[in-house]
Formats: sequence, structure tokens, C-alpha cells
Amino acid sequence: MKPFVRIHPRDSVAVALRPLAAGRAVSAGGLAVTPVEEIPAGHKVALEAIAAGEPVIKYGFPIGAATRDIPPGAHVHTHNLRTLLSGELDYAFASEAVPLPPEAPERFMGYPRADGRVGVRNYIWILPTVGCVNDVARALERRAQVLTGGGVEGVFAFAHPYGCSQMGEDQENTRQILADLALHPNAGGVLVLGLGCENSGVDAIRERMDGFDPRRVRFLVAQDAEDELEEGLRLLGELAEAMRGEGRESCSADKLVVGLKCGGSDGFSGITANPVIGGFSDLLIARGGATILTEVPEMFGAETLLMNRCEGEAQFEKTVDLINGFKRYFEAHGQPVYENPSPGNKAGGISTLEDKSLGCTQKSGSAPVSGVLAYGERVLAPGLNLLSAPGNDLVASTALAAAGAQIVLFSTGRGTPFGAPVPTVKISSNSALAEKKRGWIDFDAGGMLEGGTLSGFARALMDYVLAVAGGEKVKAELAGYRDIAIFKTGVTL
Repeated sequence: MKPFVRIHPRDSVAVALRPLAAGRAVSAGGLAVTPVEEIPAGHKVALEAIAAGEPVIKYGFPIGAATRDIPPGAHVHTHNLRTLLSGELDYAFASEAVPLPPEAPERFMGYPRADGRVGVRNYIWILPTVGCVNDVARALERRAQVLTGGGVEGVFAFAHPYGCSQMGEDQENTRQILADLALHPNAGGVLVLGLGCENSGVDAIRERMDGFDPRRVRFLVAQDAEDELEEGLRLLGELAEAMRGEGRESCSADKLVVGLKCGGSDGFSGITANPVIGGFSDLLIARGGATILTEVPEMFGAETLLMNRCEGEAQFEKTVDLINGFKRYFEAHGQPVYENPSPGNKAGGISTLEDKSLGCTQKSGSAPVSGVLAYGERVLAPGLNLLSAPGNDLVASTALAAAGAQIVLFSTGRGTPFGAPVPTVKISSNSALAEKKRGWIDFDAGGMLEGGTLSGFARALMDYVLAVAGGEKVKAELAGYRDIAIFKTGVTL
């Protein structure tokens, strides 16, 4: 393995691929450096002298400014580097979008739905409209396991604490996300379970479910039933009966919508796992599919790279609103806009939000931005879409599922076990993590550090995603890990 990598020819720092000892000269790619102190793996080492106040360059862009003079070979991190980001910015439209050459769609075995979408699973979902009936939903999930088989791949309840005592946009978020999930193509059957006196009751969810298929959705208000468990099991039985005999059929990959997410990133994420996801995104989009990039606060500092790839001025203006709107959300709550990266990110070698964002946006590949979605809005067209949602792993992954993603790709350098409502593919940025957490990691992109090619890894990830779409279970599914989290933005009554 090379001792370090310089990501872009303009960079003033390199990333250590293994721990570098102080005083021992190392070289790679025609560059030589002698560390003046120990450099942990994944962390940055100065390739040249950087004066106090000068920008530090990584990925070809500034990731902050030096807070003191930094000599060649020094460790560049939070102790001598600060962010250059501040507040809302003005942007100018200057599109550099270049369409990807189209490729013939590939195929996978899925479940065609009446609305033209395709499911990659055939589950029954129980969706509580309010936290008060969470335990009823869980009890129904336990009792309904006898319904699995014969077309029903599983029965799962998704508890959450919301649905009542909410106001305005906050309440609307809950209603819309639940309606989106009730229409999701991975659910062959859905029971919308309400209490009866909540703000976001069954009727409020149903009126947001435009064009739902009555064969695959049932509604139950617990206060209206003499025995809600008995009635719930009866309705679940009806859904299961309607799904009997359903099987997978050959479907075009242009029906796939894949969410792109990262969490627990480290210094390797932006040079292995995230670029591999970006390569996959380009492959899928070239074949007529769609991908969704979210976690808006982790676009701060790299947003112009996305803005410059917008297909037109309308998408550009939406992206500006996406970025500045999230900054205003932080400011309205009296919180610093750039309170990022996390402690785990810093331990892994990420120093500033620019550093994190430039690595995170590698997941978007090179495709033009074809759509910009509000929170709770569903994907309507192929291509690369940007979705308004925070960086929180489960909130963002739930938002991706609600937007229509049948699968979420989740890169990580630190590891995490969670699962979203849809298959959540964990992609490690380093092979040590993949080896240690075999029960968490589905795809190891760490081989990129050993000389693997981006195109080869992207193709391998494409093949794996098609296998998952065709029914292969990911580690979180095998462990039974699946949850939802709704974006809470307002007052609780």
C-alpha cells in the first residue's frame, strides 16, 4: 500500500493511507515528504509550507485556512485548521452540466406495481399514525409472522413518537412521510393504523395518498374497533391473501431509485467509498435510473459543485433555496450553521465541514442535477436528485425511502448497524472495518487503497445492487434492523 495519496494535483495536503512515523521519509506518486510528527491513518499531512491565514487545499478546493504556520510534514487537523464558511451566500448560475452517454438498461428480478414502479421486496408494512398505537403495531407484527410465505416476504411495523401534538409544517412532515411510505413499492401490503383522536389520523394520511391501490392498503382506527388486535390481524390476512402467488419478474434497472447517504465518515470516505458510490450513480443514471443525494448540511462548502451541474436555471434556483433554506433553519434555532464534523469524523481525520462536504458530495458522481426535492416529495423523473433532509442517519435514510428509494447505499468509515425501511447497503471506506464488522458491512470499498480502479469497484457495486434488488438480503435485514425517523422541526403541544 502507498503511504499516502494526494487526491488532486493542486492539493497542499495528502491523506495518510497508513500511520506515518515522525522523521521517516516516505514517497508516493513522485512526491516525497518527511513527517515531523506522527500522522494517523486517514489524517492529513502537509506537502508544503502553509502560512497562517492561507487556504489549505484538498480535493482541489479550500477546506479551510491555517490558524498558524504549518511546515511541510506537519499534521494538518483541527488544531491548526479552521473553516472558511459563514452564513448565507449569493450564487450565480453557470451550468457545466454534461449529460451522461446513455447505456442499455440492465435487468433485475422485482415486483411490478400498478403505478408503474417496481418493488425490490414484497413486504407487509404496519404504519402507526401516532406513537400511542406503537405497541399495538408491534403486537400485530409479532402475531402476523404466520402470514409470511407464499408471496409475503415479511411483516414489519415502523414505530415512531409523532402524529399528535404537532403544529404547522412539523405536523405536515409527519403526515406526508407516512403517506409516502404507505405508497412505497417495496410494500406489497400496508396497514395504516391510527388511534382515532390524533391530529394526524388515518383520514389525514389517506387524503395524501393520491392514487393508492385499494388492493394493497387497509386502514384501521383502534378506537372504532372492539378488539383492535383481532381486527388488525383480519385486515393483515386480507392483504396477505391478495399477495399470495406473487413472484418476482424480470424488470428493467431504469425502474430503480437508489438513495445515497454516508455516516460515520473518516479520512478515507472521500477517496474510496464515496467515489465508488458516485461511480455507481453514474452507471445507474446512464441506464435510465434515478439516484437521490441528501443530508444538505453536508453539502455546505461543496454546494457550488452541485449548482454548476444543474440542468437549468430552475434547478439551480431550487438548489440555492435548498442550501440557504437549511442555513436559515439552523439560524432560526440559534444554532451555528457549521457545527460539524462530528467527534467520530474528527477522530477519522476529517477536520472541517468543507473537508467533510467535499468528500460527501463524491457520492453524486458526475451526472447533471435533474431534480431538487422538498422533504417528503417523491422522485418523479430519472437522473440525479437532491433531497432536502438533515444529516442525521436515520432521518435522512427514512426521507430517502419516502422519496421513493427502494435501496439506500450508506458509506461509512466508522461503522453502524442501523437499517432504514428499505435495504440499506453498508459500504466500508477501509478494509479493516469490513474485516472487523462483518455483521454490518455489505461491500468493502477499501480495496481502492490497494490499487483497485474506480470503474472496477463501481461496476462491482452495480452488480451487488442488482442482486439486492433481486432479493439478496443485506446485513441489516438479516439482523432484523429496520426503523424510521421523521424530521422533527417544530413545537410539541
